[in-house]
Amino acid sequence: MSDEGQDEPHSSAYFGEQREYWWNADYLELLASRWQLDAVRSVLDVGSGIGHWSTLVASILAPQAKVVGVERDSRSVHRAREQARERNLADRLEYLVGVAEQLPFEDGSFDLVTCQTLLIHVPDVATAISEMRRVTRPGGILIVAEPNNAASLLVATSSDVGEPLEAQVERMRMVLTCERGKIALGEGNNSLGDLLPGYLADAGLTDIETYLNDKTFALLPPYDSDAQQALCSELREDAEQRRWVWSQAEARRFYVAGGGNESEFDALWEHRLNEADEALQQLEAGRLHTGGGSIEYIIRARRPS
Repeated sequence: MSDEGQDEPHSSAYFGEQREYWWNADYLELLASRWQLDAVRSVLDVGSGIGHWSTLVASILAPQAKVVGVERDSRSVHRAREQARERNLADRLEYLVGVAEQLPFEDGSFDLVTCQTLLIHVPDVATAISEMRRVTRPGGILIVAEPNNAASLLVATSSDVGEPLEAQVERMRMVLTCERGKIALGEGNNSLGDLLPGYLADAGLTDIETYLNDKTFALLPPYDSDAQQALCSELREDAEQRRWVWSQAEARRFYVAGGGNESEFDALWEHRLNEADEALQQLEAGRLHTGGGSIEYIIRARRPS
């Protein structure tokens, strides 16, 4: 099987409908209450993509609060603007081209600065956090939502329960090697979430509180909820495009950079695709089920006054 490169915005494979179901709205409302976000009026969403997170954040703040999204890919910015107009939110959501390491704003410009699954792709996390801190007003709040992606591969499904231990070890070894390669190439750490409370403290932020997203990616036949239908569609699309976590080209590049032997990559890749095919067969037969747990941290910190 040959590698196929695609000229698409960064992380666009994760911009599908299923992303609309990453969070429970009442849980975010609870956090907004705990963190007393009712006084927030100006927000910056760093690495805003096509606007999923900024739209959610706006929904739990006062109607007067306005959100600016900064995204490095102009195509994603264009799409985010279109979706804001379609949802009648253009007066509250604004999107600009920019990068996390050099934010185009004055010091202390925002009451709240936030990001979701941005820092896992940033080579210099300390600089990105420093920039986010800089544009937060003294006494203002930072909120970051970042995962440990490797952990989800240890969550059992009806497709892989009872598989040989060697298969599970091989799968984890492969993903951890790829994650190390991604770090070595300066493209971020896919499981950075575990380390972020400490990094925020190192940046001089205070009042750090760490929580876990209470939403899981559960699947249970007959898959009749909108969230489960979206997840089923994503599994089918991944199988059709022959993806496993990354595209084949990305995974090969990361695997070799992480110290893996390139001569063994093709066989490992086929094993991963075969596992995905087995899961898909169970899905289409209405037998695939899992609790779908994951580790997604949401961390609040404050810039000292």
